[in-house]
Amino acid sequence: MTAPVLKVDQIHHVAYRCKDAKETVEWYKKNLNMDYTLAFAENHVPSTHEPDPYMHIFLDAGNGNVLAFFELPTKPEMGRDENTPKWVQHLAFKVKDRETLVAYKEHLEANGVEVLGVTDHSLFYSIYFFDPNGHRIELACNDPKIAEMAVKAAAVKDEMLEEWTRTKRAPRQAAWLHEREMEKL
Repeated sequence: MTAPVLKVDQIHHVAYRCKDAKETVEWYKKNLNMDYTLAFAENHVPSTHEPDPYMHIFLDAGNGNVLAFFELPTKPEMGRDENTPKWVQHLAFKVKDRETLVAYKEHLEANGVEVLGVTDHSLFYSIYFFDPNGHRIELACNDPKIAEMAVKAAAVKDEMLEEWTRTKRAPRQAAWLHEREMEKL
């Protein structure tokens, strides 16, 4: 009998904490059109057997991706890592194209959500906003020229990582990312 090949298939779910399960479900349904698929509540944590009531909710993030949240009423109010800038930790969801991205921006703003962007990352475009729990959310769509640019990015990825590791500065190989901005001028 041969040993199985150890390779992850895909993300099963990603779980975060929320302040209020019902508010979170309603916000994601209203603002991102995510389907609410599952909920369960227990008084004991199955993995640790700790007595701690919680509500665990699940939302369909498309293509078999699941976004989950835990409401933990007996724990202190949730916080964030104050040593990490707010822009670093975020959830990024892919949308079809730039037209859809702009439509989401308008939809979110019409619902009173403050949106940053559209931001041009050369390989893709993004908008950013926060959910009611304080989690930063990114919606992104690939640039139509992604295949061409992805080849360039892949060709220098190892050199970029090595130079970054040595210098902790943007590597010289990253200059190709800014070619498009220069062409626009």
